[in-house]
Order: sequence, then structure tokens, then C-alpha cells
Amino acid sequence: MTSTAFLEDFAALSAIGATPAGGVDRQAATAADGMARRWFIDWLRRNDLYSRVDQVGNVFGTADLVPGADHVLMGSHLDSQPLAGRFDGAYGVLAAAYAVRAVAAQVASGEIEARYNLTVVNWFNEEGSRFQPSLMGSSVYTGAASAQDVLATTDETGATVGEALQAIGFLGSEPAPTAACYAEVHIEQGRVLERLSTDIGVVEENWAARKYEVVVHGAQGHTGATAMADRRDALVTASRLVCLVRDLVEEYPDGALLSAVGRLTVLPNSPVVVPREVSFHLDLRSHDATLLEEAHTTLMARFEETAGRGGVDLEFRRATLRPSTPFPAAGVDLVEQVAKEAGASTHRMRTMAGHDAVALNAVVPTVLMFVPSVDGISHHEAELTRDEDLLRGVDVLTGVCARLVAGEL
Repeated sequence: MTSTAFLEDFAALSAIGATPAGGVDRQAATAADGMARRWFIDWLRRNDLYSRVDQVGNVFGTADLVPGADHVLMGSHLDSQPLAGRFDGAYGVLAAAYAVRAVAAQVASGEIEARYNLTVVNWFNEEGSRFQPSLMGSSVYTGAASAQDVLATTDETGATVGEALQAIGFLGSEPAPTAACYAEVHIEQGRVLERLSTDIGVVEENWAARKYEVVVHGAQGHTGATAMADRRDALVTASRLVCLVRDLVEEYPDGALLSAVGRLTVLPNSPVVVPREVSFHLDLRSHDATLLEEAHTTLMARFEETAGRGGVDLEFRRATLRPSTPFPAAGVDLVEQVAKEAGASTHRMRTMAGHDAVALNAVVPTVLMFVPSVDGISHHEAELTRDEDLLRGVDVLTGVCARLVAGEL
């Protein structure tokens, strides 16, 4: 019955912002995101969990078990990339909600003696698609970002986060609950678990990542009348920089370094004007912090040389480092114990992608676990995790939740 109910609820949630090819488009603080949030709050109310919204749109659903005590937080995010998969983030929110409800019932029946309260959370703007950077809500919660700065951040149309949250009715003011610890279940978004035929990935550490917003400043000109020797074409140089980013990976052992360039914005973006400005988002990732710094230094030197050759100027509007940080060993052991009791196989691994759990891990004991992704596809409408893997993840998370609320981490 619980299995059927979870899958039915997940299907209902997946219908919000659904795309023709089976994915979702629920970018942060859009109308579709607002609909998903209202669906979530309705679910919380129907299941006797107290809902509240903080100043940056994080939504919390609480089972008060121990008056005045801290909270076991569990959750993920409901926002998505454009034309994204329906499992990324949303699965973790609903799985946490089911776990909170189940464990709260166990406490009420006397099966478990609670040391903490229980709260499921939907973090604001984990994805960083409409608004940058990513992990906004969880970063404000941990103190890594200020609410004032986040609320003033604009999208490409000039709308601020504060205005967008106000428009969908989720610019809250209630205080966030204080966490004793945090747990998150997420789809892997890779092929490791599937290749190993393993049920649960237990995350020991996150990859280090450097992220940049780069702006190439050239000079606007006429594509027909401006001599080639006189051009300072921002797009030509930006294209060379994009290739440098990709080529850098080939200089390291396979799998040791990841690189990517995302959104490009070209100004004035006219077919008869030499582009004067191009901005793009770049990231480098590695499990080896020393290797990452070497790659960063190499890339910056090549960027400067290439910019000089093109007669353009470079500006780095944003450059951030997300360090590699281990998750608590006790939490890793706990997930393995619970999974074994549930008859599930496990594999210790690192997370290459960033998650809200990475932000929370900086301030409270944190557990992050994965369920398999079919063919490793993610941020794509074809993203898929099989029903049996979804349900197994809910069961293991529920077992972890029961141990956490009793104070075992």
C-alpha cells in the first residue's frame, strides 16, 4: 500500500511542469515551481506536518516530537533545469516526506524514543538555472550566502529572486528549524551503481569544483565593412576559450578531471554585427584538489594568452571554489548498516555533482546516499530510475531517519 501510494504521489508531482518527452521544466520561482510547492504544502497538511517558509523560499514540513529540541532535516529540491528529468531532486523531497511521516508514526506508537524533531525540506534553487549560483537556499541556511544578496540576485530578464518568490507566493518570513543533522537521498546521475548492479551508493566525499562566470569584452563592428585586421571579435575568442576548456581534460588521466561550459550570452547577437561581448559559465571538477588547482592555473594562463591574441579583455564576474569535503564516517557506516538490514547492497563512492547535502555537510553531520540512474542519464527528459530502486531508497532512508531521530549520529 505504501509502495503504491508513493509511486502515485510521485506521478502526481511529476505531472506539474511536465514536458512532452516525459521530463519536467520547473525552474526556480517560476509558475510551475510555485505549483509544485503548493502541491508539497498540501501533502504536508494532509499528513499532519506543520509547514513553514523562510525568507528565501525554503519550505519545511515538521513533525514536532520533542519540544525545544533540534531537528533531523531531510530533503532535496523541487526545482529543475529546463527540459529536465523528473527524478532529480523531487524524488529526494518526496522520499524524505514519506520517511518523516513513517518515523513520526513509530515515535507516536512508542517503537522509537525520539531525541530530536523531524523536518522534511524543499531547498530553494538547488539547480542554479534561472538564478546563479546553485545551492542558494541551502547556502543561506548554512550561512555561506546572505539572504539579502540572494534576494537581490537577478535572472536574465532583470527579475530578482525576491520579486520572483513574491510572485508565486513563497517569499516567507518564518524562522528555519535548527538542524542536529541532515540526510538526503538522490538519484546517482551517473552509471556506477548500474554497472556494479548495486542498490545503494553511500557517499564518502564530494568532488572539488571551481566555477567561473567569464566575460569576454571586444568591440562592436559591422560584419561587412570592418576589416578583419581591425576586429576585436568577442565571440571568436570565446569560442577558442570554450575549446581550451574541453581540450584541457585530455591532458589528464581518464576520469580525473571534468570540464564544462554552459550558458553563452552574445551581445548584441545580431547577424550583421561583430559581437562586442560574450559571457559564459565554466566549471572544472576533480576528486584530486591538487590536480584541480594545477588545471585552474594552466587554464587561466591559456585564457590570458588567447585573449591577448584576439585583442579582447577578460573579466571574471564570479569565481568560486567548492572544496572536497568528507562526509562523516559514522554516517557512512550507518547507511551501510541500515541497507544491510534491508537486504540492499551498497557501494562507497564520491559525488561528482553538487547537492544540498554538500552545503549542509559544512555545518552539521550529513548523510548522502544514491539510488541507481538508468544509463546514467540526468538533466535530460529521458532521466529514469526504476520503481523498485525508488522504493528501496525510501525504505533505507526511513531506516536511517529512525536511527537519526534516536540520536545515533
